[in-house]
Amino acid sequence: MTLIDDIRTAVYKNKLQQPFNAAQCAVACPSWAKRTFGTFLPKHRRGNPGGNSVLFVRIHRGIYRLV
Repeated sequence: MTLIDDIRTAVYKNKLQQPFNAAQCAVACPSWAKRTFGTFLPKHRRGNPGGNSVLFVRIHRGIYRLV
């Protein structure tokens, strides 16, 4: 499973409530390193400067929800 699959599954199973932050993702998806979420979420947010795939919408600094 990929990281985004794990996040989506956690939301679907109500282990992760939206909106969420990196620390909450790390608790809901413990098989991934906590620091992974701190970079993955902003890297894949709507309007990211790198042109990466858009998976999240940033609500506030550090707070996201799935697209």
